[in-house]
Amino acid sequence: MTLRITWLAHGATAAVRRAAFPLDEPLEDKARHLAAGLKDSIGRFDLVLTAPERRARETAAALGLGAAIDMALRDCDHGVWAGRMLGELQAEVPAALAAWLADPEATPHGGESIAALIHRIGRWMEDPARGERRILTVAHPSVLRAAAVHALGAPPSAFQRIDSAPLARLVLSRQAKIWRLQSLTS
Repeated sequence: MTLRITWLAHGATAAVRRAAFPLDEPLEDKARHLAAGLKDSIGRFDLVLTAPERRARETAAALGLGAAIDMALRDCDHGVWAGRMLGELQAEVPAALAAWLADPEATPHGGESIAALIHRIGRWMEDPARGERRILTVAHPSVLRAAAVHALGAPPSAFQRIDSAPLARLVLSRQAKIWRLQSLTS
């Protein structure tokens, strides 16, 4: 049998539009409408999970899904950079931002490193409790990127080379302990 996980990125928020590290903000109205439009194409699942942040829960609700909250699917902790725009950080702490972009182990913001995020999501994916079923997770673009890196066995540095737009979908399957990327759509 096969485990199939569909990862759905939450809809757009003000932070997405401003190119800022996210806070726990709501979806934009347009994003809520776009998410609702996916209802008929999202498919059927044995289990639906959502990250705890408001933007993920509101995306699941817009899809009409009764999703259970899974804390392991939470967004990357960006520490003191949460709510800050990339442009601001580039002007104020260019070396720290450059270090974070270049080194997956770096935590100049005092939060979670990219490597730690990938490890956390990889542990979640490998948990035998996932079983052999179809799971939908409503999470964050960073979580989708971490899942892709883990599934492909890519180095953590590959994280910065993957784009994931709001409402992007990543479908991964695991059979005989081997992950396969089934599709990635934006």
